[in-house]
Amino acid sequence: MSTGSQVYAMVVSTEPVVYPDCDGLPMSDNTEQFRWIVYIKEGLEWLFVEDPDVFVAGDLLWYPLEGDNKTRQAPDTLVVFGRPKGRRGSYRQWLEAGVPPQVVFEVLSPGNTVREMTRKFAFYQRFDVEEYYIYDPEAGALDGYVRRGGVLEAVEPMAGWVSPGLGVRFGVDAEGQLQMWRPDGAPFESYVEIAARAEQERQRAEQAEQRAEQAEQRADQAEQRAEQAEQRAEQERLKAERLAEKLRKLGIEPPA
Repeated sequence: MSTGSQVYAMVVSTEPVVYPDCDGLPMSDNTEQFRWIVYIKEGLEWLFVEDPDVFVAGDLLWYPLEGDNKTRQAPDTLVVFGRPKGRRGSYRQWLEAGVPPQVVFEVLSPGNTVREMTRKFAFYQRFDVEEYYIYDPEAGALDGYVRRGGVLEAVEPMAGWVSPGLGVRFGVDAEGQLQMWRPDGAPFESYVEIAARAEQERQRAEQAEQRAEQAEQRADQAEQRAEQAEQRAEQERLKAERLAEKLRKLGIEPPA
């Protein structure tokens, strides 16, 4: 037995920290919010499809601190320059050369609270997001923040604003619909719009192929007619020669 002093043993957990790939929350609260998340995320995928070192993801949990699985956020869309494309269950920054997402998007739903959005803003401010955009489909409002001097500052006005990192131009039409344009001026499109345009291109290609086939058929027919005319001319020449030979045998010189 001890002499009055007590000895305390410190138990150090050796269990590895688990970083869940899901926070249990839905990607979207309604069809409208989901539509705009897809519009933004897929448009950015299309924009950077040829660049292997731009990673774009939607609703992906981002853990900025190793050993801390509570500090996390899942932007509706995030863009990371300098990191390779590929599958990820979550974005663990310490496994990504310490590179944070530089651009994030949030699409609001009626369920978003001021407290929640304030917390998200503080997170993005703390962990070095360079551009933060918030679109509210219900209000038809678009807000943007760009890091200047270490602080995310509001962009005023957003209409016509061009993202420094993405090169994308933003706008909101008269009906409050978000609009985004690529650096080459081409608009971001929904899947339905892309599919409809692809179908139109397919139909035009089929029609052009049909016209080419018809033109080839007409050319073949013209060639056949020319061959037939040549054959008839040859037959007429041979016929004339036989007639001339018969006349000579009768002592008659055929006319020239």
